[in-house]
Amino acid sequence: MTQTTEFVTRIDLPLERRRTLTAMLNQQLADTFDLMSQTKQAHWNVKGSQFIALHELFDELASHLSGFVDTLAERVTALGGMAMGTVRMAAATSRLPEYPTDITDGMAHVAALADRFAAYAHTTRQAITTAADLGDQATADLLTEIARTIDKDLWFLEAHLQG
Repeated sequence: MTQTTEFVTRIDLPLERRRTLTAMLNQQLADTFDLMSQTKQAHWNVKGSQFIALHELFDELASHLSGFVDTLAERVTALGGMAMGTVRMAAATSRLPEYPTDITDGMAHVAALADRFAAYAHTTRQAITTAADLGDQATADLLTEIARTIDKDLWFLEAHLQG
């Protein structure tokens, strides 16, 4: 995802570091937006004996992700970048696999989401390291909070799959 617009900021990180950070954050933004929409796909289409519990769980997980979309986009702009946050931008650059549209069974949705939440948690941890290596503790902290919530959400999903 190429960013061509930069804005003046008094944040004391060098421009090249901020460029790297905004590119990384925009990638996380795309992945987050995609994961949110995939979670809503599961929310809308889940069926089965655990319908209401899963329907509500998926909605809660999507709500967490919605907040992260806003937080990530705002961090991009605080660093002087342009947030690349439309649905089309996210779809073009997300690293997550496409969500299966042929499932309705609750546990199949849980498994599909668990796979995607785990992949997202992995790239979030990589982004924490990148931010820390670039001397941006504020971004590393923001991403750490996201990772903490995603790990808990993944635990909620995995608990459904464990016997």
